[in-house]
Amino acid sequence: MLGHFMAGNLIGHQCKSKNLEPTKKGCSGKQILRYWAFGSLLLGVTLGSGCTHPSQYWRQKMKVGPDYLRPDAKTSEDWIDTKNPRVKASISPDLRWWEQFNDPTLNGLIETAYRENFQLKDSGYRVLAARANYNIKVGQFLPQSQTLLTGYDRVKYSSNLDFTQRLPENNFSLWSTGFNLTWELDAWGKLRRNIESSQGSYQASVEEYDGILVSVVADLANYYVDYRVAQTQVESLRKFVVLMQGSLDIAEDRFKGGATTEVDVEQAKLNLAQTQAQIPPNEKRVRHAANAMCVLLGISTEDLTAKLGKKPIPPAPVEAKTGIPADLLRRRPDVRQAERNLAAQCAQIGVAEAELYPSFVINGYLGLYSSDISQLFSPGSMFGKIGPVADWKILNYGRLVNNIRMQDAKFQSLGAAYQQTVLNAGRETENGLIEYIKMDEAAKFQAKAVQAAVKSVDLAKLQYFEGTVDFNRVYLLERQLVQEQIKLNDNLGSVSMGIINTYRSLGGGWEMRLEEPALSEMETRPSPRTEGVTPNAYETKPRPAGFGYWRELLKNKKVP
Repeated sequence: MLGHFMAGNLIGHQCKSKNLEPTKKGCSGKQILRYWAFGSLLLGVTLGSGCTHPSQYWRQKMKVGPDYLRPDAKTSEDWIDTKNPRVKASISPDLRWWEQFNDPTLNGLIETAYRENFQLKDSGYRVLAARANYNIKVGQFLPQSQTLLTGYDRVKYSSNLDFTQRLPENNFSLWSTGFNLTWELDAWGKLRRNIESSQGSYQASVEEYDGILVSVVADLANYYVDYRVAQTQVESLRKFVVLMQGSLDIAEDRFKGGATTEVDVEQAKLNLAQTQAQIPPNEKRVRHAANAMCVLLGISTEDLTAKLGKKPIPPAPVEAKTGIPADLLRRRPDVRQAERNLAAQCAQIGVAEAELYPSFVINGYLGLYSSDISQLFSPGSMFGKIGPVADWKILNYGRLVNNIRMQDAKFQSLGAAYQQTVLNAGRETENGLIEYIKMDEAAKFQAKAVQAAVKSVDLAKLQYFEGTVDFNRVYLLERQLVQEQIKLNDNLGSVSMGIINTYRSLGGGWEMRLEEPALSEMETRPSPRTEGVTPNAYETKPRPAGFGYWRELLKNKKVP
């Protein structure tokens, strides 16, 4: 039925183009029937040999291949620790979650990294490339080739050709100029499917940028916390060195006074040396964290001590604002990137299927030809031609069908990768939450352990000074105090890193690029419709900006 309808429309248009009615001379009823029969046969064989049913082809606005539908992804209804008072599933994550640490130094570092990080700049330029490729695909929907030709030829025919005997001259000049046009009609939706595919790839590149931005922010926050933890460890150990030096002095005084043996002195020296030995590894840890931050900040490695100063470990916020697990589909850039890559690949199936059918191309040329340049632009020099061309790869069906199978297999693979990305997102968020919750519990117990260790050392030293216990008791308790304090510092850092990893897993941080002032070119972009994309979660996120938006921000070192 579809074949009859299309063939009828084509024949009707052909008749009207000749100013003829279907039943008038030049387009008889028998001719119309023959045209209808031929058109129906051609279209029926064409669609029948492909994969798209004629009714589906019509519903899809004359495009072969499947319309994209986002696959279902498995997400939990609630977080495992939703009932924990520190987890606020009813509140969406803060756009600038790092500001909950109330640390201006950290805020400044993140702002600098956002402007100067080279990974972000690299990704920003890839967005520009994807944007330009999208514009190219949109432009290919119009006449694909438009060429202005100008030339000069000096021609000499052989005197031994029969027709040259009838020419007044067998050599002459030929001046020409004209305009050539080639336009492939998008009868099967191949060009529109290519536009859909490049649109999905462009959107995926923006999601890739957002994912890198999330990682840069979270990595910088993690390294900053690690820097502060190592810095605090060094300060704590230096305080213990002073404490143990005092114990050594007491042991030496008692040994000189004959109140104890030299063993106490050597134990005190051992304790002091063991504590001093832990300082260099933590100083190395400070330097490693600073070097990592330098890379994220886009600067050569340098000593950041003067810039960062000395501050305590940033305390984690008292609650985590997580939203619900289903929000991961909307917020996490890597999930959205996987979904956009899937949409782009779905369109490639239609592109591959369109190769099964004949392509229709219109070639046209309008120009001027003359042997004398002075007469080139006279009315008699005009020359023109126009004609359709049909190209059907009827002997390549094995390769074409297998190409469809390959594109479909890639689509299925990306679908599985998308669903796996969603599962990984849920796992990473749960890991971040449990780290945040349990390390906070551990830190509270550890703080009590440190308090008890401090009191034990004070009592033991007093008893040793009075001679009621030997120095071995002091040695063991001081050694335990050092270890408990080190554990406490690490636990406090783990709590902060737990909340950082939670917000990283929730996909928080990319929203800061939306705070850039809008440029006028943001809205001057082609927006072809993508039919059948329902549900399409991409529409719930702000659309990527236009080419000029990214270019201007990169030029001004304001990488979005």
